Amino acid sequence: MNAGSILLVDDDRHILHSMASWLVELGHKVDTAENLAGAKAALGKHTYDLVISDVRLGDPAGDGLDLLDFTRKSTPATAVILMSGYGTVGSAMDAIRAGAFDFLTKPLIDDELEMSIERALSQRRVEKENEQLKAQLDLRFGLDNIISHDHRMQKVFDLIQSVADTKTTILITGESGTGKSMIARAIHRLSGRRTGPFVEVACGALPETLLESELFGHVAGSFTGSTGDRPGKFLQADGGTIFLDEIGTASPSLQVKLLRVLQEFEFEPVGGSKTYRVDSRVVLATNEKLEQLVAAGRFRQDLYYRINVINIELPALRDRVADIGLLAQHFLERVCEESGRRVRGFTEEALSAMRRYGWPGNIRELQNIVERSVLLGKSDLIRLDDLPANILHAAPVAVAPLGAASLKQALEAPERQIILEVLESNQWNRQLTAEQLGVNRTTLYKKMKRLGLEDAPHAAR
Repeated sequence: MNAGSILLVDDDRHILHSMASWLVELGHKVDTAENLAGAKAALGKHTYDLVISDVRLGDPAGDGLDLLDFTRKSTPATAVILMSGYGTVGSAMDAIRAGAFDFLTKPLIDDELEMSIERALSQRRVEKENEQLKAQLDLRFGLDNIISHDHRMQKVFDLIQSVADTKTTILITGESGTGKSMIARAIHRLSGRRTGPFVEVACGALPETLLESELFGHVAGSFTGSTGDRPGKFLQADGGTIFLDEIGTASPSLQVKLLRVLQEFEFEPVGGSKTYRVDSRVVLATNEKLEQLVAAGRFRQDLYYRINVINIELPALRDRVADIGLLAQHFLERVCEESGRRVRGFTEEALSAMRRYGWPGNIRELQNIVERSVLLGKSDLIRLDDLPANILHAAPVAVAPLGAASLKQALEAPERQIILEVLESNQWNRQLTAEQLGVNRTTLYKKMKRLGLEDAPHAAR
């Protein structure tokens, strides 16, 4: 049997003490009270998994139903079992409607009470596990877990915090792999809908007919193989957030339905006539240029204006050079934790190659490469030869000049750009810039002087 903390309330001292002793023998931690005032005082001092109370307490200040009402308001997570020697079906139903977990009639049967306690504590255990899971989700998908010192991303964070707790439709744009799904989850976790469902739909992964059914549901017989009614994702997201990824792939007919949902939050399932109304926050994402699709007649202009109320544009990883080392170390630590490998970090040569690489797959590609390097590496540091060949060989090609300049000259332009971007992101604070670039302050100053950055605005900091 699950052990729990129980507050036992009864005005009959003999019953109170004998029942308390029995519950203690079962392994529970038990406090007692003889009236409503004593029970309220105990609830004010301690948190209990369960309250077991007689309905009639012989207290002019109130009875067990008043205690039930007080408990539901003050500590709603605490379950309440009421018991009475004058119980009827009607009084039992009234107690359950008022929020009691169970209603038992005296004289109590030990097995019946024990089973009721077991069910109440099991439900409380599940609720606690759900609370812990939600806390973990908040940690994993909140803004605190999105690693960045880049000034562009700081602006994104400010925007997210400004709009997260509204019902405004949000459009997240950016290249594939820039973290649009994580941003959508962070928006949900920062909103008042965090306790509601978060439903994600990859619009580009399903054909048109199935996608419409997936979003709006269908009724039996609406198409071949539909043997029963099925609720759609919009209905599942009622009270929460629905995230529509790759919205640029939506067909013209689906765009019409989406426009109506976004305007009226009403829809009918495929093949059905019943209208459903939902309260769902809509977040959309695309790696396509929707304005170009509108110009080409492939995306409705009215839908574009409707979804482009708040636009969060995520920069490509190649434009967040200062974040590459931070993200790489973050992914490395996660892989080590999951795999049991012991890798401390990266050599400076490996980090330099990663910073010069263009990252067409953005953060997702970086995460995959770090995981591969950790699992296949032979030492406690990721070295240059642990990285894939495309990273090692792409950098010189990407910066190679058209003329016959030396390799040193060819590398100066991207090096200058990297240092300049990190300086700007840190308001030209040399110490912070040196730390993020993994060099000491003197080395940074020499590089700034060689690259013509020492006389830049605010460089004297």
